[in-house]
Amino acid sequence: MNAAIVTPGQVPQYGQFPSPVAGDNEYIVQVKAAAIHQVVKSIAAGKHYSAGGDQPFIPGVDGVGLLANGARVYFGAVRKPYGTMAEESITTGSWSVPVPDELSDATAAAVFNPAMSSWMALTHRAYLQPGETVLILGATGTSGQLAVQIAKLLGAGKVIAAGRNKAVLEQLRMIGADECISLDQSPENLVKAFAAQPYDVVIDYLWGTPVMALITAITGKSMTKEAPRTRLIQVGAMAGDPISLPAAALRSSRLEILGSGGGSVSMDAVFKVFPEIMKNAAEGKLRISTIETPLEEVAAAWTREVPGGSRLVLIP
Repeated sequence: MNAAIVTPGQVPQYGQFPSPVAGDNEYIVQVKAAAIHQVVKSIAAGKHYSAGGDQPFIPGVDGVGLLANGARVYFGAVRKPYGTMAEESITTGSWSVPVPDELSDATAAAVFNPAMSSWMALTHRAYLQPGETVLILGATGTSGQLAVQIAKLLGAGKVIAAGRNKAVLEQLRMIGADECISLDQSPENLVKAFAAQPYDVVIDYLWGTPVMALITAITGKSMTKEAPRTRLIQVGAMAGDPISLPAAALRSSRLEILGSGGGSVSMDAVFKVFPEIMKNAAEGKLRISTIETPLEEVAAAWTREVPGGSRLVLIP
């Protein structure tokens, strides 16, 4: 079959790969769409904590396709070396769920992974309470823009968007951001901007320098005044890894740092929120822009610059 194929040190190339053969409780999927998520690139490059195993392999963690009975499903590929960026893939009953008729293949393939990242962080890790203030670090990317929408949808009282793309930051006000913080300023000014108000929850797609500025901003200076509680939920590391964490930052504040991802959130919980996320996407409450690209152009698509908030989707 035709597929995107990962080999050491190379971006995925279009070529021939053996077709999957279903085992017990497995199903062959005719793939209709698979999105190029950041996690997919990280795994392919060997930089993600879940990376490893034999190469070559097919990249892609999720997609939309048809089962043998004609059912259209969102699915995850669960057995290496098969991913979702191929004409066919393989899944199990517990890793496939029906897709609402109102959603196109491309939209369904693109929206769930980035939307799930903040949905699970807010509901299963931060336990967001109605009226709380949420800061989104990395709000101008696809996942960050969905996080702004989802925080409002889940009851946040105030959503603050932080990112480098000033034009996109202003647009975020139209989809739920109450305030915006530009990350494109001096470290001193960024610390001052973060220190202007307390945050109940921080969804962090960046790590690195922006998080260090935030931690500096909330580090307490008093031994007698209790600091406000801040739950920082770490989701991505687009700005670098690792950071240097001063001990005083933890002793002088009520900062809680938690991660949200595979391993800290169960896949059962992930698939339980699928219907609600897809329902909101189908109703237009969660918006994402997609750019459809033929699978044979995967090598060029892999390194292609796309507008903020858009997601490339490969079509076999």
